[in-house]
Amino acid sequence: MQIAKVRGTVVSTQKDPSLRGVKLLLLQLVDEDGNFLPEYEVAADSVGAGVEEWVLFSRNGAARQVLGNEQRPLDAAVVAIIDTIHVEDRLIYSKKEQYR
Repeated sequence: MQIAKVRGTVVSTQKDPSLRGVKLLLLQLVDEDGNFLPEYEVAADSVGAGVEEWVLFSRNGAARQVLGNEQRPLDAAVVAIIDTIHVEDRLIYSKKEQYR
């Protein structure tokens, strides 16, 4: 799994029939210090994440392990919304602090 911040949504009216009803999010990857990387990923959302939230996402075969995604042509899937991240004794991210 990797950490990312939801930067926006991706809308496509013409797509593979198996992707109908699937919410697609544009994610910006985050490093272990909470810095934003210049890398982006489009991922299917299975947990109801919103713009500006930090999430965990899985790639490749792991993305198709999510219930309902087994037969979809996905390379990435959001699998969790992050509440906090601690690295050693440092608070890297807190959802509660972000929305104050």
